[in-house]
Amino acid sequence: MNLKPTFNKTYFGLFTLVLLIEILIALYVRDAFIRPYMGDVLCIVLMYVFIKSFFNTKVMPTAIFVLMIGITVETLQYFNFVEKLGIQNKALRIILGMSFEWTDYLTYIAGFLLILAGEKLSRKR
Repeated sequence: MNLKPTFNKTYFGLFTLVLLIEILIALYVRDAFIRPYMGDVLCIVLMYVFIKSFFNTKVMPTAIFVLMIGITVETLQYFNFVEKLGIQNKALRIILGMSFEWTDYLTYIAGFLLILAGEKLSRKR
């Protein structure tokens, strides 16, 4: 894996777009599908394009890495680690999440699959 820092404008543009979408979802969407499910799918994509913005890493290891981050954070939510650690910072509490949902594992896998599909499509072009 090449961890030599580089800057990729395309991935950074995608990062900016996905971040904007995530912010808009967080601020304005109050539904039972987009906010709880699509927000989590996009969270995995967001982490992926952020990493790819600054490092020339291979697709599969990077996609697996961000999937494992999502799964780890969700598992820690099951154990209520934010409360157990006494984290008071509101932004950090939002990022780390406060509630466990089994379905979030599926949304993270969907984000992982979306990454692989997007990369495959972009390679064909």
